[in-house]
Amino acid sequence: MSDVAAPILDIHNLSMVFGGLRAIDDVSIHIKSGEICALIGPNGAGKTTIFNCITGVYKPTKGSIAIEHGERGSERIEGLKPNIINKKGLARTFQNIRLFSNMTVLENVMIGRHNSLKAGIFKAIMRDRATREEEQRVIDESHDILKKMRLDMFINETARNLPYGAQRRLEIARALATDPFLLLLDEPVAGMNPQETKELEETINLIRDREKVTILLIEHDMSLVMNVSERIYVLDYGRLIAEGTPTDIKGNPEVIKAYLGE
Repeated sequence: MSDVAAPILDIHNLSMVFGGLRAIDDVSIHIKSGEICALIGPNGAGKTTIFNCITGVYKPTKGSIAIEHGERGSERIEGLKPNIINKKGLARTFQNIRLFSNMTVLENVMIGRHNSLKAGIFKAIMRDRATREEEQRVIDESHDILKKMRLDMFINETARNLPYGAQRRLEIARALATDPFLLLLDEPVAGMNPQETKELEETINLIRDREKVTILLIEHDMSLVMNVSERIYVLDYGRLIAEGTPTDIKGNPEVIKAYLGE
């Protein structure tokens, strides 16, 4: 499938310098529509810095980041604000869970739907029929997302009271609520037990296959990476040292030396 799909994210010669530290050094990454790709490497290799450049947290020192719009062609997004990039169809999760812990599970997902709201401040105050119908649509759509993520049994639970694995899935559900075409997952199984990891592996495949969302993930769990990824990019000290299929990466001497170990 991915061999014939069009590229939807094109990162070209990306560099990011903080003072005298070159965190990213001339990295190029190309993600095709419908793929699950992984970005791996030792701690401090620059993986999250790349995510931060893609999603507008950082403006790259050098290089370009473009997304494809099909017939409308490509659009460069480096340097745009995070909320603008999110509206263009990119969503992410974080290493450390960032839920609204005092809100319910449903409310967390509803917040993710705010990009789809059309009612202005006046209509919100007046609560006319159109506004009420729109609010109900957001509730219904949020319910649907929670069912797909197997979180509907927690719908009225306060987010902080969820089991750890469910909190991770809720963060992904909130990202999906923004209706992305590309989902960036930053260490999605960090801290999970083997059963939770297996469940999230199934969820990642479901998101790609049923929701038609392309996925780029950062992860240290090599079992998950090898099971779900079609292609893998490997970073070391900010430089790209390898790219290929899981089989290619497993047998790459430079990757074994830098990251996987003997």
